[in-house]
Amino acid sequence: MATRYRFGDNSLPHFITFAVVNWIDVFNRECYKEIVVESLRFCIKEKGLNLHAWIIMSNHVHLIATAKEGFELVNIMRDLKKYTSKMIIANMEANVQESRKNWMIWMFKRTGAKNSNNKVYQFWQQDNHPIELSTNEMIQQRLNYLHENPVQAGFVTDAQYYKYSSAIDYYEERNGLVPIKFL
Repeated sequence: MATRYRFGDNSLPHFITFAVVNWIDVFNRECYKEIVVESLRFCIKEKGLNLHAWIIMSNHVHLIATAKEGFELVNIMRDLKKYTSKMIIANMEANVQESRKNWMIWMFKRTGAKNSNNKVYQFWQQDNHPIELSTNEMIQQRLNYLHENPVQAGFVTDAQYYKYSSAIDYYEERNGLVPIKFL
């Protein structure tokens, strides 16, 4: 299915959202969030990702990002999603304490079987939903939305207390889990 959302100029910030298939709450387990964190760090170091803001919610991820010269956001996101999906599913299958393992694996297999792009599983929804942020007003609105997500969800009272986001970088000027480049 075609989408109207496409990556534009790689040097302009993009607000990028990608979600787990069927909006399954995978990221209520810290071990799976850590896989995404490590992959973001790797993409910054090796894949040309300039990360300006980020958050991992229970079933989706928001990023504000650009690509370094010579790199493309579409390729970075493809590689990030491919790697994290394989690692999360492998971790899930090996995790004897994962109470929802059979159900989640079944859902990922079922969804994967419906999509010819997959061999077995589909972890992430197909689209990245990128929105090019061309004005300071758009950037500020998306930064606020991204960082206030866990407050609105009732996870924390103040955005900077949510461990898996860049809010601490922006609100307290301390380094969070993933290095960012301020906008």
